Amino acid sequence: MSRLSQTMRIDIPPDLKEELRLDDRKLGTLAGPEPLPVIPSQTTSPTSLGDPDFQQLFQSVYDGAIITDLKGRIVDANNRALYFLQNTREKLLTMDLTQIISGATEETLATLQSGIQTDRFILIQAHCTRHDNTLFPCEIAVNCLAIRNKEYLCCFIRDVSRRRQAEEMLRTVHTAIQNSATGIAIADLKGRINYINQAGARLWGHSASVASLIGTNLGTLIPDPETVSAMIGAVKRGERWNSEMTLQTEDKSTLQVQMAVAPNRDSEDNLIGMVISILDISDRIRANHAEQQADRQRVMVESLGAACHHLGQPATVILASLELMARVRQTDKGMADELLSSSIDAAESLRKMLHNLNDITEYRTTSYIEGHDNTGLIESRILDVSPS
Repeated sequence: MSRLSQTMRIDIPPDLKEELRLDDRKLGTLAGPEPLPVIPSQTTSPTSLGDPDFQQLFQSVYDGAIITDLKGRIVDANNRALYFLQNTREKLLTMDLTQIISGATEETLATLQSGIQTDRFILIQAHCTRHDNTLFPCEIAVNCLAIRNKEYLCCFIRDVSRRRQAEEMLRTVHTAIQNSATGIAIADLKGRINYINQAGARLWGHSASVASLIGTNLGTLIPDPETVSAMIGAVKRGERWNSEMTLQTEDKSTLQVQMAVAPNRDSEDNLIGMVISILDISDRIRANHAEQQADRQRVMVESLGAACHHLGQPATVILASLELMARVRQTDKGMADELLSSSIDAAESLRKMLHNLNDITEYRTTSYIEGHDNTGLIESRILDVSPS
């Protein structure tokens, strides 16, 4: 391997006391403080290394740059380094690397000295200390620099506070998605799954192996091809899509779910796929079904009571008429005929009532007493069996 491509990596945790102080100060720049005060640019001094052209290049480097001797003592620094460390050049020239890299020791310097003999670059993940003792996360690239036939260590310091913030946010989002009770998947525009969380894999019966679903096409998981086409078509138009459907799990059982799909775009707003959320609504469906069954039973009970009410009146008339007919049939033929006529009318009314009950297709109630408002109580309403 070429020496130019070799990189030695070193992770230096911050000093424990400084780390505690960092926590007390809400992680300095990691917590999003006010912008740092600007240290005025300082011109080079007679002790600056290199010729004017080198100094012009050195000062124009975007990263903070510090040059030390092989023992780690600082001999030069550019304006960007002064800004990062919130210090003056004169003060830095009295310090060494162990004073600006939190947690660095003499052993760290020895590692750097031996490392540059075999590696072209050394990359350090660490925290640097500002003049006010606050810390900021940084990456430090170290290599060997020869100036006027003398070797130095050149350290390029990059403040990675924003990157750490973004990484922490991504880690938080990833943890939230992984532990969500809702199934979440990411697929491309052809329907191939690129990512799925544990809940999503569990819905399809693959919780033991999330990886088994990666690369799987939605068409093999959703039984209706038209549903898949509608989903992808909506996403390609930049629209959201949602629907309730039945999924078939790996063990051939079925599951009622609500699926919502939204377009997935990259940082340049190009459409690259879709984000799918899958919610198990089986319990809700079962609860709705149970509620409907309870409503049906309630209606049946109410209808039975109302039917008894409707049938009771003509039945009472028939029974009373027959009893009177039995008493007067020998003594008062006119009354007997009248009672017979009433019985026939009541029987006809009963026949019509039974016919109407048999033809009912809509549950509809009416006030128990005509002209009075229905209070909504079961006791105050009866089944309406009047012809439609």
